[in-house]
Amino acid sequence: MRITIVGCGSIGSKLAKAADEMSEVKRIYLMDKRKEVAEGVAAGLNKAIVISSVEEELYHSDLVIEAASQEAAKEILPKVVARGVDIMIMSVGSLVDDDFRKMIFDKARVSEAKVYIPTGALCGVDGLQSASVDEIDEVELITMKGPKSLLGVEYMMSKGIDVEKITERTVIYSGYAREAVKLFPRNINVAATVSLMGIGFDKTKVVVVVDPEIKSNSHELKVRGRFGEMNCHTYNYPEPDNPRTSHLATLSAIAALKRIVRNEWFGI
Repeated sequence: MRITIVGCGSIGSKLAKAADEMSEVKRIYLMDKRKEVAEGVAAGLNKAIVISSVEEELYHSDLVIEAASQEAAKEILPKVVARGVDIMIMSVGSLVDDDFRKMIFDKARVSEAKVYIPTGALCGVDGLQSASVDEIDEVELITMKGPKSLLGVEYMMSKGIDVEKITERTVIYSGYAREAVKLFPRNINVAATVSLMGIGFDKTKVVVVVDPEIKSNSHELKVRGRFGEMNCHTYNYPEPDNPRTSHLATLSAIAALKRIVRNEWFGI
């Protein structure tokens, strides 16, 4: 298998390293808007080369992994699925627009491209997906983060909120997933995943809490429906090189890649 990784930041670089150690992966194409970052990652691998655009080796790729941003995902998704190439999406918030999402999945069906979305930094989505086969009454996601993970977020600055001055547990957002994934594009992709696997962006409740005392980010998923009730609480340690990213999100992506390249589908 030959894979292309778009985005060589915290998750992308670790995915590349994991892929480099998989015997099933023969070639890794790396791309980043900062070419020197991609080159730095490639220098430590055996199978990787740097490319300038996703189309450059698209005919040779079996799988493209987007690990960059919502903006990058919106740009490359149509090109990849139109060619019939499988894609793994990390910036799931890019699918919040209904027309765009429909276009991507319609193109994928026609071209027979597969679209993979890892579970990310959240447990319980397997139960949510099963429950969604029948009627679900309510889905709520409560995300708790330390101040550092929300530094530089435009929404916070527009509200005049200095996260470094928050001294006690504070709710900074309460609403629905459609708005939440737009306001926190790099912080709450799990809300998009939950929405897609459950009752949609307009019915999935989202609460974002800042707590200066916590040592780890957490996600609490509450689901109530005909199946019964479910409450799953995940406490995540952040990646050392990126406090905005939970280590479990990286592990989820690597686990998904292993399943794809080995064609092993346990627990689907």
